[in-house]
Amino acid sequence: MASQPSKGSVHDFTVKDARGNDVDLSIYKGKVLLIVNVASQCGLTNSNYTELSKLYEQYKDQGFEILAFPCNQFGGQEPGNNEQILEFACTRFKAEYPIFDKVDVNGEKAAPIYKFLKSSKGGLFGDSIKWNFSKFLVDKEGHVVDRYAPTTSPLSIEKDIKKLLA
Repeated sequence: MASQPSKGSVHDFTVKDARGNDVDLSIYKGKVLLIVNVASQCGLTNSNYTELSKLYEQYKDQGFEILAFPCNQFGGQEPGNNEQILEFACTRFKAEYPIFDKVDVNGEKAAPIYKFLKSSKGGLFGDSIKWNFSKFLVDKEGHVVDRYAPTTSPLSIEKDIKKLLA
């Protein structure tokens, strides 16, 4: 495997959840993670939230977790506050996975976890996140193993998730 950046794992980070509590991501050691920047008013919202919930339902008991980070940097498509975002995701899409504090994913104020994710998997996409619903697949040790475009259907990632869970 390629050498990891100095901060070698998503487990090294602490982030805020949507209610303002600190969450040490080391609690996810041993789990396969899909980290996604989400938005409520994007053309990709319905399909992504629907498919993310399906994936979560199917694999949550096998050590799979989705970490959703709302972001308003793309077309102002996540204008709500954390409470409104939670209400939207949990009521409309039955999201049972954790939803975190709204973050920036690009620019000077980008959340440290996103700086790490982008430095781990730049590749074809360059360094910046291009749009809502960019997805990072993370193995049980907290290393980023793949990155998917916003238009990549969550269900099409299922085979990669299954491989990591095996």
